[in-house]
Amino acid sequence: MRFKEMSDKEIINVNEGTRLGILGQTDLEIDEKSGQIESFIIPNYKWFGLVKEGDETKIPWKSIKKIGEDMIMIETNHFG
Repeated sequence: MRFKEMSDKEIINVNEGTRLGILGQTDLEIDEKSGQIESFIIPNYKWFGLVKEGDETKIPWKSIKKIGEDMIMIETNHFG
């Protein structure tokens, strides 16, 4: 699957039932040798999404359980 096909999907944590962001608003951490995605990095925003604030949420690729038409479902209790 190409990144273009995954963009604009909501990221949902199924353990906590929370919406974490939209993939188009994230950065990717990519392994330099293999070129594979290691994690999504979601910045925290304030002021209606206009200003980045504080820590970011890192979601490891292995936490992704399902990529659907409209959302990416992840399963994890801890973010780094």
